[in-house]
Amino acid sequence: MLWWLILIVVVCVVALLYLRAEQNKRTARELEDAQADARVTTERLGGQVYQLTPRNEAARQALADAAERYNAAGGQLDRATSATQAVLAKQTALEGLYYIRAARTAMNMDPGPPVPALDGQDIAGQVDRRRTVNHNGRPITASPAPSTGTPNYFPGGRVAGRPVPAGWYSEPWWKPALIAGAWGAGAALLFSTLFTGMPGVGYDAQAFEDGTGEASIDPGPWDGGQDSGGWDDGGFDSGGGLDGGGFDGF
Repeated sequence: MLWWLILIVVVCVVALLYLRAEQNKRTARELEDAQADARVTTERLGGQVYQLTPRNEAARQALADAAERYNAAGGQLDRATSATQAVLAKQTALEGLYYIRAARTAMNMDPGPPVPALDGQDIAGQVDRRRTVNHNGRPITASPAPSTGTPNYFPGGRVAGRPVPAGWYSEPWWKPALIAGAWGAGAALLFSTLFTGMPGVGYDAQAFEDGTGEASIDPGPWDGGQDSGGWDDGGFDSGGGLDGGGFDGF
């Protein structure tokens, strides 16, 4: 009887070790596949970052954001120890490709092939009309197309748990939350005044504040493909570039 118990224990241990080894192999394969997939997207982004030369402030800022995403994606990929982390690196690279398309659009170039949708992009919606509001004593403008007054692009998605619509803005009003990881008290008020009644943003400030906002229309993959035929490179003053350091009251 004792030998049977010993045999059963040995068989169970061997089976457990085998299953664990197989699980480790599957995990390693998943990580390897996810890393390869993310690397393709990151390399595609890198090629575009170094090929383009900005001709105006909107393109310059979009390319700067694309380069930042390229560096961040590379770092995430190098540190990835799970398939989930590699997928996050790919998402960062995809964000960079949206900024590449935005830069090309700002220079009246073909934006290039479509980019897969980002997480939360369909919920965030998109700016579909130009609007300027006054917030804390300064004007803030949202527009569906780049201009001298709206050189800051965002591809749409969640920032610190809240949806931010895709579009071009006079200043990156979402950047304080992106840096700090949390929104300020005035963010909901700004959202309400900037987007209330805009068809492409089908949710209110409360839905923005609690993170449950959902666009009333599906914008599809945001490609920055609006007509920017009125863009005037010649009269653009690039001296007022925003660095995100002075935003307050949000």
